[in-house]
Amino acid sequence: MEIHIGNRVAEVELVSKEDNKVVLTIDGKTFEADVVMAENGTCNILMDGRSSNAQLIRRENGKNYKVNTHYSSFNVEIVDSQAKYLRMRKKGEEEQNDCITSPMPGKVVKIPVTVGQEMKAGDTAIVIEAMKMQSNYKVSSDCRIKEILVQEGDNITGDINNIRTDCIIFRTDCIMEEKNNAYATFEERDRIASLGGGVEKIEKQHESGKMTARERIEMLLDKGTFVELDKLMVHRCTNYGMDKNKIPGDGIVSGYGKIDGRQVFVYAYDFTVYGGSLSASNAKKIVKVQQLALKNGAPIIALNDSGGARIQEGIESLSGYADIFYQNTMASGVIPQISAILGPCAGGACYSPALTDFIFMVKEKSHMFVTGPDVVKTVIHEEVSKEELGGAMTHSSKSGVTHFMCNTEEELLMSIRELLSFLPQNNMDETKKQNCTDEVNREDATLDTIVPADPNVPYDMKDIIERVVDDSYFFEVMPNFAKNIIIGFARLAGRSVGIVANQPAYLAGVLDIDASDKASRFIRFCDCFNIPLITFEDVPGFLPGYTQENNGIIRHGAKIVYAFAEATVPKLTVITRKAYGGAYIVMNSKQTGADVNFAYPSAEIAVMGADGAINILFRKADAETKAKELEAYKEKFATPYQAAELGFIDEIIYPRQTRKRLIQALEMTENKMQTNPPKKHGNMPL
Repeated sequence: MEIHIGNRVAEVELVSKEDNKVVLTIDGKTFEADVVMAENGTCNILMDGRSSNAQLIRRENGKNYKVNTHYSSFNVEIVDSQAKYLRMRKKGEEEQNDCITSPMPGKVVKIPVTVGQEMKAGDTAIVIEAMKMQSNYKVSSDCRIKEILVQEGDNITGDINNIRTDCIIFRTDCIMEEKNNAYATFEERDRIASLGGGVEKIEKQHESGKMTARERIEMLLDKGTFVELDKLMVHRCTNYGMDKNKIPGDGIVSGYGKIDGRQVFVYAYDFTVYGGSLSASNAKKIVKVQQLALKNGAPIIALNDSGGARIQEGIESLSGYADIFYQNTMASGVIPQISAILGPCAGGACYSPALTDFIFMVKEKSHMFVTGPDVVKTVIHEEVSKEELGGAMTHSSKSGVTHFMCNTEEELLMSIRELLSFLPQNNMDETKKQNCTDEVNREDATLDTIVPADPNVPYDMKDIIERVVDDSYFFEVMPNFAKNIIIGFARLAGRSVGIVANQPAYLAGVLDIDASDKASRFIRFCDCFNIPLITFEDVPGFLPGYTQENNGIIRHGAKIVYAFAEATVPKLTVITRKAYGGAYIVMNSKQTGADVNFAYPSAEIAVMGADGAINILFRKADAETKAKELEAYKEKFATPYQAAELGFIDEIIYPRQTRKRLIQALEMTENKMQTNPPKKHGNMPL
């Protein structure tokens, strides 16, 4: 872990760790650090009596987070799944009780005192803005200011000590400024709405290891950009005494803000209000932001943490889901739609995430199923845990429902930010080109030796991908599902690209039902949003067998060729080794519309492998004849040269030239214009 102070880098050594405490050595000095919960995505790092306010803004390599502060830049390693920041103090320093403490997160507006100043009971020591109200905090007894740990403009959390005095201990009273009745009424209503289900419910949410809806939104969006809509909306239900229990906001926090300076819309289920259940009223809130996102051509993000439809409302709450599903469908292919599952998501609620482009889940915290374990047990007498039935591991590795499984909420929210950096705002927009510091013409000699000479020896296709793309950074999608095919995003010369690749290290890279579904939907997403497609091909064919045939490998496999043939974005292919039979055709071949097709000298482009072909052609021949014909077949067909002679391969390249050639091809196809025949829509095989 490093801490950057100005232009100086302070090295940090983790000396020990136990419970929620760590001991760190920073530039030879030893500090104890308390691992504590963050508030609203911000943290305070206290060191040598000085406080720097910080905001977590981006995930880097697993558990490392980049942190921006008002004064310095910190890289903070998350050492506990519940921790969002470290509060540091010198080892051996005693905690002091004689302090003024903010009871809730807020901003320091004014500090009308100085260190050493004598105070009388009732004097104002600090002015804090919290919940959009300014409050004067006054000392309750005579004292002297000993230490001030914040500065004007700092954002603080409720457990950070603000000002210490020589008093043994004292309490402070919140004195509101004099305001007219209209303002006072509004501010009180706004304060109540901001608390959702109330302090106790918020504490319970924290105890379960989860953030509140507003905390999630504050961490996800750029600091200070969130604008909330319909904050005071309430339900209209009168059944079962609900008319006597109305909470402003009604369990949904919705609005708009920015991520990396670009407009996004967001809504979050608030589990502290009726378990985050959907009502007819808060469904209208969701539909409103969905429509605004569509009208304004900006991505929409849904943060799910809900017990499902509100039972007290009956069919009204169910109809709310239908309205949401309709908007999901209308927005499909027009704006990016992202869903995060941060708690339960059951029953009809599952279908909204399923209609969106990408789903994120938190390991052991998120659960998603149409029918829960109790219903399963009642109906089919099967015992199954909610984790086995609909946990993040199940959906990321077996069902293929979720695209990303994260260890913590913080990692999930930072991963959404990272994903959006590869995407355009809408289907009429282009992806945001990043500054490229990686040499465009860079050649990597190790690429020449990655593909083994023996065609039956496996290798990891990611070793090729990572050596070709900018800064070796590949943002993989669905890494745990259908591992025989790889999909994800990267950049070439700063431009976003979608990558589809066979994985020879798993099932020899064959195509099967799951791989076909995984690849085809990703291909169509990239085509929807103008993201060029690059295919790395090493495929021996489709997986044979009774199970695959009976479960429809024909219709599933047809999805890939349909998706590639339909796509009008720039399409490039690199054949690294095997390209056999029908699998060669569906993996972005020249005949199905690829713009540029490259092949390594090691490529084998043929109807089938040499051994299989000879056993069919010379099944009755003796061993000597078969061996002779095998070598002749390999020389004629198990090479890229026949395909190159026929124009099916545009260029045979050295592997080390892959990056340069792909970037040149992308530049050449940058202004590609292609339209498909006019039609209402195609009928993709299912």
